[in-house]
Formats: sequence, structure tokens, C-alpha cells
Amino acid sequence: MMIEHVAMYVKDLEAARDFFVRYLGGTSNDGYLNASTGFRSYFISFGEGSRLELMNRPCLEDYEKPKYCPGYAHVAFSVGSRERVDEFTERLRSDGYEVLSGPRTTGDGYYESCVVSVEGNLIEITV
Repeated sequence: MMIEHVAMYVKDLEAARDFFVRYLGGTSNDGYLNASTGFRSYFISFGEGSRLELMNRPCLEDYEKPKYCPGYAHVAFSVGSRERVDEFTERLRSDGYEVLSGPRTTGDGYYESCVVSVEGNLIEITV
């Protein structure tokens, strides 16, 4: 068994798609629109791994997202080396994204950083 995809609702569908394509090398499909409900989505593929579904609908309720709360915490992306973790983290920081932690080696041995990405969603960059 494997995780086929993870989905997240976003307010700005195109900005979210652009983030995952530009920074994390994802490939987007052409998108989907349900004309009767206004639901829209893109699937972002990352090589041979799982996919990310970005979704939007007209009735989304917006609220302030605490960084640490029950539920899904982050999506982790492996970039292949410590040097690439450092590079990705610095690129995101210099482009104005908040780096919550790292790059660092965690107590359980991961080399990673955690960045606040589009709309407050946390992204972990790891080896």
C-alpha cells in the first residue's frame, strides 16, 4: 500500500500551483473544474512519488491557522542532499517565506528545515 496523494484546500489555486512547480519541481496537470459546484483542482506530480492535489471552491471559509495544532502538520519533500536542503531553504527565505526551523539535524537524525509556504501551510525540506 502507498499514499497516492494528499490534498489541501487553498484560496489562490494558481499561486499555490506555481509555488509547488517553481520551488519543488512539480508538474501540474491542466486542472479540473466542476461547473455546477465551482470546485477546481490541480494535481501536482513529483517524479515517481505521491501527488499533491490543490483544491478550491467558492464556499471556502478562511481562518487563522496556528502553526502547531491537531491534524496534518506538514508535507515533506526529499531533495537528495544536505547541500540541496540548505539551498532550497535559503532560496525560500530570500524569496520572503518564513523559515520556522533549520536547516538542522533533528534528534531523530533527519537533516531538514521547515518553511511556512503558501497560505500558512508547512513544508518540510529534507535529504
